[in-house]
Amino acid sequence: MQNIQRRFYTGSGFSDWEIGDVTIILHDGIYHLFHLIIPNHDYIAHAVSKDCISWKRVKNALFVGDPGEWDDDMLWTMHVCKVGERFEMYYTGLQRKLRGTNSLIGLAVSYDLYSWEKKNEAIFPIESKGPFYESMEDSPRKWLSFRDPFRLDYDGEVYYLICARSAKGPISRRGCIGLLKQENDSITYLPPLHYPMVYDDLECPCAFELNGRFYSIASIREDVKVRYWFSDQFQGEYHAFHANVLLPQGNYAARVVESTNGKLLIYAFFYTSGLINSHRVFLPPKQLDTDDKGRLLLKSFDHWEDIAYDPIDQNHFKEVRRLFGNPTANLEIEDNRWVVGSKSGYEIFVFEKPADDFIWEGVLSVEGMGKLGLVTDMDEDGSGYYYSFDVVNGHVEVRAWGFNDADNRSNFKFTVLQDNIFAINKAYNYHFKLIRFGNYIELAIDGLVKLTLIDYSYSNQLIGIYSASSVVSLNNSFIKKLPPLEDEYIVEELKQ
Repeated sequence: MQNIQRRFYTGSGFSDWEIGDVTIILHDGIYHLFHLIIPNHDYIAHAVSKDCISWKRVKNALFVGDPGEWDDDMLWTMHVCKVGERFEMYYTGLQRKLRGTNSLIGLAVSYDLYSWEKKNEAIFPIESKGPFYESMEDSPRKWLSFRDPFRLDYDGEVYYLICARSAKGPISRRGCIGLLKQENDSITYLPPLHYPMVYDDLECPCAFELNGRFYSIASIREDVKVRYWFSDQFQGEYHAFHANVLLPQGNYAARVVESTNGKLLIYAFFYTSGLINSHRVFLPPKQLDTDDKGRLLLKSFDHWEDIAYDPIDQNHFKEVRRLFGNPTANLEIEDNRWVVGSKSGYEIFVFEKPADDFIWEGVLSVEGMGKLGLVTDMDEDGSGYYYSFDVVNGHVEVRAWGFNDADNRSNFKFTVLQDNIFAINKAYNYHFKLIRFGNYIELAIDGLVKLTLIDYSYSNQLIGIYSASSVVSLNNSFIKKLPPLEDEYIVEELKQ
């Protein structure tokens, strides 16, 4: 069964992929989202939310300049923050006369976040200069990356992080996090905050302090992932742990904001095919924390628990049954415990989900060798989402897998939508938390979010566990219902 799209925020009208790079500021209990409009890049849109999940469009923030002005071609990534009694937006602009080859950083100001005025005077607009960064005179590509500003106030000083390019190095590996310092009406160009010497660009850079360490993050075009680096000091040097992917493939333009309860949230939009030129959707945020080694941890947004209701324990799930009728499969039902297995081939043990939107939590215990995982949105033929747990190698992936009636020579669809790694343990006991909300999928293993994505392939009624030559138990699981997603339309009520 094809899914009827239940719209997460896309900023879209005629096209379903209009949302571009994003920034959020929290003010008076309201989250304000500013984002680009793709592909024209001709204005910066504005939406508001009370929960960082359902968004409402309000007055557009900024438009390209009039012909002849420095920003008369396109507007690119921005950052909004409060400075004194006003709000400041640092944004990227391009000029038609230069055919967009030279990106600069401009300034607009507001006193209410709804009405904005450009203030490009004194140090603004800011352009890329040597000796640390490429300039128009010495750019091998003949166009500059100097965009995606992020203001950071530290130790009484004002800094700007920029998606920039080092003046030295292999042409395709010069991407760096540029660092500028503002002192009154002057700008000092400092060496890069971080230059990994491997990527073409480090897009939408951001830095923050958490639990005594500094972290920088950036979105990487090469693999469409968000990566991070750490340091004991703000100005470096920055290092990478053995694994430094913060958000898995398809998540992009990530930055952070402090939530209403003081937690640090990371937000991003999602490329639905994992490719840059595809449908884009703004995802619910995740929470950031660190472990005892200082590694960043990605946790589920605690607002889910605030809105979840009507918990149902495993003893009260609807009747579980074998979907394929595999003769080698077994099912044993005990108090808040199911033991399932299939000696040969696949079997899917399914039951009817209690709501379209839900959180499913529990413990999977692997009691034999073989393949195993969760399933959602199944139909009677086994078409749906498969969440594969490789408990030996610590690898998880979600697949859209099912019948293809459009091609009788290949009557199947099989797409790995996203994958990630997780920590294995000798007992092979894993706590999972699976969120299905509209077209959103989020899977956490042992408290850490490993899969976070949007997909529109399936929305069927069956969920459960699958086994292939394995024995698995589901223990003490429960399902909570989630209220339906609100549609996005222009409103003024949140402005009051």
